[in-house]
Amino acid sequence: MNVRRVVTGHDSNGKAVFASDEVVAPITLAAMPGSEFHRLWGSDVPQTYPDSGAPPEAAAYFPPVGGFRFGLFTIPPEQQADYPEDMEGAMAEVEAKLPGMMAHMELDEPGMHTTDTTDYEIVLSGQIVLELDDGAEVTLSPGDTVVQNGTRHRWRNPGTEPAVLGVVLVGAHRS
Repeated sequence: MNVRRVVTGHDSNGKAVFASDEVVAPITLAAMPGSEFHRLWGSDVPQTYPDSGAPPEAAAYFPPVGGFRFGLFTIPPEQQADYPEDMEGAMAEVEAKLPGMMAHMELDEPGMHTTDTTDYEIVLSGQIVLELDDGAEVTLSPGDTVVQNGTRHRWRNPGTEPAVLGVVLVGAHRS
């Protein structure tokens, strides 16, 4: 799915303008067949208004303290996964396209991860299961929201349709 991103800004007189209007193609990965990541906006530092419409610097997938990310995450149904034979190459692709993501993933527990972020998620379509580290689960449907406070978790889609989540990740201090 391609997503349209419209960004507002200011001209030299301080008047509101549409600074950019473009289609953002998804990031796809051989290691996660059917998944799509739309990195729509983010910054590694507290936001200042980028009047040019160009996205701020946000190198790693997960933000540092004071940074944030905004995007969409599509999770395919579990039965549709067709994993690549070259997993080493697939992991290198993940690191190249979503820098730093694999450092948070547990290879012995596929999908399980922990980040130093507060995540705000809203299910836009499909159904998704959020599983916590003790096996507790909740099934989420369109309109359901989650505030994820740096907990160990994974997402699963046992359904037949892709699930799309809107996500905002905010770098946080772990106490």
